Amino acid sequence: MTPSEGSRRASRGTRPSRWRLVSVTGAKVVSPGRLDPMTRARIMLPSLFTLGNMLCGFSSVLLSFQGRFAIASILIAVSILLDISDGAVARMVGAMTPFGLQFDSLADLISFGIAPAVLVYTWALPQYAHLAWFGAMFWLACAAYRLARFNVTIDPLADKRYFIGLPSPGAAGVVIATVFAIDGPLQGWAPVLPVLASFVPAALMVTSFRFRSFRALLTTDHLAVTGAIAVVVVVGLVLAPAVTGLVLAYGYVLTCPFGWATASLRRRWFGPDSVAPPRYRMPSVLAPITDPGVARDEERPLDTDGEGR
Repeated sequence: MTPSEGSRRASRGTRPSRWRLVSVTGAKVVSPGRLDPMTRARIMLPSLFTLGNMLCGFSSVLLSFQGRFAIASILIAVSILLDISDGAVARMVGAMTPFGLQFDSLADLISFGIAPAVLVYTWALPQYAHLAWFGAMFWLACAAYRLARFNVTIDPLADKRYFIGLPSPGAAGVVIATVFAIDGPLQGWAPVLPVLASFVPAALMVTSFRFRSFRALLTTDHLAVTGAIAVVVVVGLVLAPAVTGLVLAYGYVLTCPFGWATASLRRRWFGPDSVAPPRYRMPSVLAPITDPGVARDEERPLDTDGEGR
C-alpha cells in the first residue's frame, strides 16, 4: 500500500459513518432509517393520501387535454377528498411533519392549481382562446401564491376554525361544479362560463377574508354529525350530482359573506366563541420587516367583528 493510499483510507476513517439531518430551527430531526418499521409506516401513511391526491390531479390534466371534461372534474373532486383525508389521518396518527406539509402543498399545486387551470383552458379554448389563456394563468398564479403564503404564515396559535383566504380545494370545487353541471357541447358564449366562474374564486384565494375550515367535523367528537352529513351528500351526489355539487361549492364560498353579515347577531346570541377572534397583521410574506414603525403597526388588529377581513 502506497503512502497516498494509506492517507486516503485514514481520511475516510475519520469521516462520520452516517449523515445527519439538521433542522434550521434547532429542532431534533430523526432520519426515517433510524425508526422502527411500524413508526415509519405510521409517519408515511398520510403521504400515501397526498400521493393519491397528486396522481388524481395529474390524471385530470391528461383527461382535460383529451376533452373528457366530466371525468377530469370528478378526479379533481377525488383529489379534494384525498386532501381532506391526508390531514385528518395525519392528526389521527400524530404524523404532522414538515415533509408532509411541503409534499401536501406540492400536490395541491398540481391538483388545485394546474388541473383546474387546464380544465378551464381546454373547455373554453375552441372559441375564446385568449380569454381561456388569461383565465388559466390567473388561476394558477393565485393558487401558487395562496399555497406559498399558507406555508410561510402558519401560526400555531391561530384559530384553526378558519382559513385566511379561500382554500385552493374550495376554489377548485367551484370550477368543477360549474363544468360538471353544464351538460352538452358549449356553443356561443357558453365557453365563457367556466372562465368567469374561475375569476372570483381565484381572486378570493389571495384575499385575507376568512373561511370556515370545518376541521372539527373530522374529529371523533362529531362522528354522528359527520356521518349524517356524509350520508346526505352521498345521496345527493347519487340522485342529483350536478345540483349537489353546485350547492356544496357555491354554498361554501357564500359562508364568508354570510358569516360577516351575521357576526354581530351570533356574538350577541351565542357569545364571543361563536365568532372568530380579532386577526392581527402577519409579517410580510415577500420580505422581512425592518422598519420598527411597521412592526408596531402589526400589534393593531385588522378587524374586530370576528369575521371577514
